[in-house]
Amino acid sequence: MPDIAAAAGVGRTTVHRYFPDREYLIYQATLDSIAMVNQLAVDVAADQGPAREAMHRVINAMVSIGDRVVFLFGDPAVMRNIAPDDHPDDAPLMDLIKRGQAEGVFSSELSATWIEHTLFALVLKGCQDAAAGELARHVVAPTIIRTFEHGVRA
Repeated sequence: MPDIAAAAGVGRTTVHRYFPDREYLIYQATLDSIAMVNQLAVDVAADQGPAREAMHRVINAMVSIGDRVVFLFGDPAVMRNIAPDDHPDDAPLMDLIKRGQAEGVFSSELSATWIEHTLFALVLKGCQDAAAGELARHVVAPTIIRTFEHGVRA
């Protein structure tokens, strides 16, 4: 907790006032990250426009909050104390994928769930590689889009 306080530029007492222990801090950070991921589909209007363009917006938005994506999905233990009803809502993304399949943009030979998992794996890996300095930040989204589109294209 002292390191967290120092990184936040506040005293330990301030951190402890809001977060009595490390577990509660992680729990609250997880809920905040889930809220950001859930808001993403709304913010980018994932339900509007051609599916291909909407998916580009989703991918760019996911990369822009890449630290949250890595936090949530990089370690399965992060979600273990989160109630199932509080997990990220994947319905908007699944709707977009199914719409893309209906439009012939995404392969209907692959399940929507498989496409969703593939997308998250690409975003997670792209953001991890950028954080590690293995991929320039400005090419993360275009690289994910290119890989995603060529892998799930109809």
